Amino acid sequence: MKVYTTAPLEDPRDARSSFPHLEEIGYDGAFTFEAKHDPFLPLALAAEHTTHLRLGTAIAIAFARNPMNLANLAHGLQTISGGRFVLGLGSQVKPHIERRFSMPWSKPAARMREMVLAIRAIFDAWEGKAKLDFRGEFYRHTIMIPAFDPGPNPFGPPPVLAAGFGPLMTEVAGEVADGFIAHPFNSRRSLLDNALPALERGLAKSGRQRTDVEVVCATLVVTADEGEEFERVKLAARKQLAFYGSTPAYRPTLECHGWEDVHAELNRLSKEGRWDDMTHLIDDDILEAIAVVGPRNEIAQRLQQRLDGIADGVSLTHNRAPDPAHWADVVRDLKAS
Repeated sequence: MKVYTTAPLEDPRDARSSFPHLEEIGYDGAFTFEAKHDPFLPLALAAEHTTHLRLGTAIAIAFARNPMNLANLAHGLQTISGGRFVLGLGSQVKPHIERRFSMPWSKPAARMREMVLAIRAIFDAWEGKAKLDFRGEFYRHTIMIPAFDPGPNPFGPPPVLAAGFGPLMTEVAGEVADGFIAHPFNSRRSLLDNALPALERGLAKSGRQRTDVEVVCATLVVTADEGEEFERVKLAARKQLAFYGSTPAYRPTLECHGWEDVHAELNRLSKEGRWDDMTHLIDDDILEAIAVVGPRNEIAQRLQQRLDGIADGVSLTHNRAPDPAHWADVVRDLKAS
C-alpha cells in the first residue's frame, strides 16, 4: 500500500523544508490542499527540493478554475517535478463556489465529469494526438494555436484523480478519472457498501476494470504515546467528526451503522451554534468506526485491516501532529506490510 500525507503548510515558503522532510521519513507522496493558500504554488518549490516524492493536490477546487487553467498548471508541475505530479480535484460546495470564488455552480457530478474530459482533450491536443475540439454543456475548448501550445510533456500527461463522497461523484471518478480520493468521513462498512459499488458503476460505464484506477483513502488516524496526549487527540478527532457528521451530505456513513439519529441531533445543534455540545455525541463506537484509533505501534496493522481489499494507497490524516517524524514508524510498518 502506498503511503501519502498532506503537508502541514502554514506558510507556503515552508515547502522548501517540509516536503524534503516527508521524503526522508519515507512517504511515497505528499499533497497540498486548498485552504489559506493556493495548492499549486508550494508544489513548484517542493519539486525543486525533492527527488522521488510524488507531489499532488488533494484537493484543488476544480470549479474555482477552468479546464485550460488546470491543464496548464498540471503540465507545468509535471515538467518541473520530472513526472511526479498528480492533479487531484474536488468540487467544494455551492456557497463557496458562488460566494467565495464567484464562479458558476450546477450539476456538480456532471460538471466534474466534463472537467476531467476537457482536461484530457487539452492534454491530447498538446501531445499531438488530436485537434482541440471539446464541446460540452459547461466547457468549450476549440482553439489552440502554436503560440500557446506547450507541446508534448517530456514525462507524459499527469494523472487526474477525482475526490468524492456521494455516489454520483464517485461514479464520475470510476468513469473518467485515473483515480479516486475517498473522504475521511468513511468507515470500512461505508466504503464497502457505498463507495466501492458506486466506483464499480462508473468503471462499468467506461468499460474499465478496478485495476485501471488508483483508490486513495484519506483516513483519520488517532494515536499518541501518552495517556494525556491520547485523550487530547481523541477529543480533537471527536470535534472533527462531529462537524462532518452534522452535514447532511455525510449522513450516509452514519446510516450504514444505524446512527442516523446521531446525525439529526448533530445537525440540530450545529444550527444552534452549539459546537462544543456536539462533541459528546461522537462516542467511542463512532470514533473507532470512522477513525483508526490505537497505540502507535498498532496503527499500521489497524490501517491494513481497515483498508484491505479496498485501497491502493492511504493518505494519513492526523490533526496536524507537530512533527511529521512522529509518523515515521507508522510509515515504515505500512510499507513493510
